[in-house]
Amino acid sequence: MTKNQMLIDRLTDAARERKISRRSFMSHALSAGLTITAASALWTSEAKAAPARGGTFRIAQHDGNSTDGYDPAKYVSFADIAMAHTYRAYLTMIMPDQTLGGDVAAEWSATPDAKEWRFKLNDNATFHSGGKVTATDVIASINYHRGDGNPSAANSLLTSIVDIVDNGDHSVTFKLDAPNADLPWIMPDYHLPILPAKADGTIDWESGDGCGPYVLKSFEPGVGAYLERHEGWHGEGAYFDAIEIKIINDPNARQTALITGDVDACSLLENKTMGLLSRNQDIIVDNVPSASCITMPMHTNKAPFDNPDVRMALKLAMNREDIVEKIAFGAATVGNDFHHNAAMPYFPDDIPQREYDPDQAAALWKKAGMEGQSLEVRTADSITTGAVDLLVLYSEHAKAAGIDIKPIREPNDGYWSDVWLKKPWMMSNWGARPTPDVMYTLTYKAGAPWNESFWDNGRFNELLLMGKGELDDTKRAEIYREMGMILRDDGGTLIPYFPNYVFGRRKNVQNIGQVAASWAMDSFRAGSRWWFEG
Repeated sequence: MTKNQMLIDRLTDAARERKISRRSFMSHALSAGLTITAASALWTSEAKAAPARGGTFRIAQHDGNSTDGYDPAKYVSFADIAMAHTYRAYLTMIMPDQTLGGDVAAEWSATPDAKEWRFKLNDNATFHSGGKVTATDVIASINYHRGDGNPSAANSLLTSIVDIVDNGDHSVTFKLDAPNADLPWIMPDYHLPILPAKADGTIDWESGDGCGPYVLKSFEPGVGAYLERHEGWHGEGAYFDAIEIKIINDPNARQTALITGDVDACSLLENKTMGLLSRNQDIIVDNVPSASCITMPMHTNKAPFDNPDVRMALKLAMNREDIVEKIAFGAATVGNDFHHNAAMPYFPDDIPQREYDPDQAAALWKKAGMEGQSLEVRTADSITTGAVDLLVLYSEHAKAAGIDIKPIREPNDGYWSDVWLKKPWMMSNWGARPTPDVMYTLTYKAGAPWNESFWDNGRFNELLLMGKGELDDTKRAEIYREMGMILRDDGGTLIPYFPNYVFGRRKNVQNIGQVAASWAMDSFRAGSRWWFEG
């Protein structure tokens, strides 16, 4: 037996046992002398044959609200996002190995200047209501979020699009007013599912129709949902016969449901019980580093947060290492007050880490005339594991600088509608975005609907436009470094840490051994990618 054949045999065994991702498998198979066609065929025959079909997959989902719904422009909670990825589909998707894969789009390509992008649609994609997905549906679905004054949270991502054209060959072309190398990476944004077009060019979002792996059969916001497999699903997976999503916002109740077997998976585990649960032979704990981010935005258009000295004092008054150790139990990466980490491309690892400095914080607090004043900061238990404890610990850190911070616990239900973007200082939790451009455009661009700190920095906005059109990776990295420094030192967002996604499943729930890190639960695609063993 040749050395290459031995390697191929080992790769085949690893694929069959779900110990290797497709990306790694293909790379090693090509090194062993296989062609792309042969390697793909071998992966398909070995890695895709074993998953068993059947059963009802029961998920304990956190952050469900009575305000959750069908309108993709208004998706905001984690339950919204989980639902969207279960019964709706997008042009592209983030794969388990963090690469970009096709969904409703089978392939895509750009002109050399990245100002036109053509997406060829999957011939097999169909809506749950029976119709075939067409270019008209894609155009209407994206246009639903476009236009001046459009309130959709995805609007800021699409401002460079000047037209979307039906090419007449089951493909569409996006025409831009400036180059954007990241356009295909924008399309998995959870606000942008492909929905049926109406005769007037709008979309049917009210009925709950979609073209995703599961058909929505019942849905009660804040309570749960029941879905059944879409037999016309155009993609791989959808092994379960049905999905039952149970909204359980209380962390103890959620974990108890997993331990007792009342559910098969749990979307968010308490970090403090992670070690104990890991010793349970019936449970698998997934602890996945990601670019998800805990933020504490201050409304920079209101006093006292319009004062840069106040913002800097509050940043210097936090001991991030202490919080990662005591609140995240090590399952996190220390934040540095700019929304970009090593899980994203172009990460500037030479930006100095913000250190806890109560003396400097006290001096800036005094300079701002804030002595003797107190500030309220708000959170809810569903924001992240240990959210309230985090604020209590932070308030203790700040006392050393003479800063009085009062943590306020808000109800889980209604947090995103009543607190976020409304209260002047609060806690938020952002899922990972695939590139810094997507993150910065959504959250820090002046005027963006989800600019949660209402921050406006002219140089930052100028660099954001430059970065979109820069096709040279070295120059692009330099742009994002400068943006990171501006955000770190002037921005209105304090970033304690980037949390790992910590979720759990019963031992009979299997996947390929690798999960996407853009959102929890395999980018909330556990329903379509996972299966019951045996």
